[in-house]
Amino acid sequence: MSQKKPDPERPLELVPRFLRGGYDPESVNLRRTWVEERAKFEAPLIGAHALTDSSMRGNIENPIGTAQIPLGIAGPLLIDGTDARGIFYVPMATTEGALVRSYERGMATLTRAGGVKTRVLIDENRVSPVFLFDDIAAAADFAATLDDKFESIRVEAESSTRHGKLLRLECHPIARQVIVCFCFSTGDAHGMNMIVQATDRACGWIVANSQARRYHLFGGLESEKRPTALLLPGGKGKKVTAGATISSKLLRKYLHTSPAEMTELWHHGVLGNIQAGSLGHGGHLANGVAAIFIACGQDVANVANAAVGITDFEITDQEDLYVSVTMASLTVATVGGGTGLGTGRECLGLLGCEGTGKARKFAEIVAATLLAGEISFAAAVASGEFVSAHESYGRNRPGKSP
Repeated sequence: MSQKKPDPERPLELVPRFLRGGYDPESVNLRRTWVEERAKFEAPLIGAHALTDSSMRGNIENPIGTAQIPLGIAGPLLIDGTDARGIFYVPMATTEGALVRSYERGMATLTRAGGVKTRVLIDENRVSPVFLFDDIAAAADFAATLDDKFESIRVEAESSTRHGKLLRLECHPIARQVIVCFCFSTGDAHGMNMIVQATDRACGWIVANSQARRYHLFGGLESEKRPTALLLPGGKGKKVTAGATISSKLLRKYLHTSPAEMTELWHHGVLGNIQAGSLGHGGHLANGVAAIFIACGQDVANVANAAVGITDFEITDQEDLYVSVTMASLTVATVGGGTGLGTGRECLGLLGCEGTGKARKFAEIVAATLLAGEISFAAAVASGEFVSAHESYGRNRPGKSP
């Protein structure tokens, strides 16, 4: 049935002004009722939540309640990292059946194999404004000499933040413009809002003290909330690696496959990913990233960049299997945003990652979890169990337990 085109001259029925902005329970309930009346559909579960309504301020506008996603736990996962050490049970929020059980299988195998080693390789974030010039000569001169002004630029940028630290500037001239990557340390916060404000302040100073005619705050190289090839070397969030050796005996007993079958599958997957033009190579990295991000109050749109990584399987000299993931852009936080809100804060607490000084630990736990998911997924495909596993755990059949 075709829909009538809206009349551009007819006023739209916007949310009434008196219903906008309020975070008290009465305002939230009135707003939800207003929407229900127009949709002719009651939504009581949206209003049945445990959040203090005022705590949503700064995280959401026009709130009508909360969304509820099933939350599972997977473990035990033994990690031998720099910041994450010991046994962890990882909360994962998802509606995809078989996902948590698959991660749990991978975690149990890795723990039996002696655990996962993890390391944070790079820890920073960036904004990449573009500066415009009269000609290519002026742009080239600007790029060649900008580092001479670094200290003044750093002072200007850091004057707007207590936590963001400007590490360096990277210039990329293109014709008569220059994209400048402002690379920051952001502590335990994702920090994008923080460093955007700092960069904007520094850009104003640069235009006033250079040949630049003007600037645009985002030039594209920041790769925020989108997958790009520039992410793979690192520099957007935390670049983290996780690896472990699994003996052929353990692999056969718990994952029903062999080192040769796993590496053969990996090899053919690489060829397919190359043909598809994929960024990185993995089985289902986004599954684990999304489930942990939703559970732990992360900025879920950053799954687009945070799921870019490389999974690798190798046969060792002892004919065992060495498995690893290298995650190029884990933009995770333990302070700010949704990390202090409701169940996000509690899930971080279950991991011992709530609050300051815990972001690198959290990143190591995420990487180790993703490794567990990669080996379980690959083993299910290599052994021919993938379809039967989803038949057992992935179908919504009320009243039946797998």
